[in-house]
Amino acid sequence: MTTPTAAMPDIEQVAVAYLRSVLPGAVSVGTEWPAQIASRLAGGVVSLTLGGGGSRLRAVTADRTLDIDILAATKKQARDLAALVSARLIAARGTVQGAARIYEVDETSLIWLPYQASAETDPIPRYVLVMSSVVRPA
Repeated sequence: MTTPTAAMPDIEQVAVAYLRSVLPGAVSVGTEWPAQIASRLAGGVVSLTLGGGGSRLRAVTADRTLDIDILAATKKQARDLAALVSARLIAARGTVQGAARIYEVDETSLIWLPYQASAETDPIPRYVLVMSSVVRPA
């Protein structure tokens, strides 16, 4: 007897599409930092990367972690955007977003980690938000 399986959804793409629909239009949301990042800081930058995960219930659900860089023009703006991203992702709990049914969403950590491209540049305000979720195919 074989166990039926389904490919788990690409939670990076699901989260990007969802956040683009619920965050202000000026926020740049993607899976990589945008080109000319300095010109995007006024609106804010949210960059998501799959941080890991594994099976929760084999062939049914998966644990997924997202590492989320949040950059902005000021530390307060970056912190406020991080709080908004966290709240919006938590609000997706119990919904279907794209190819994913989202069962659980939790904020795992939030750290201040300013980015400095080189010694000659000022640091860019940046928080790194880590969110964990339990998902399955929709």
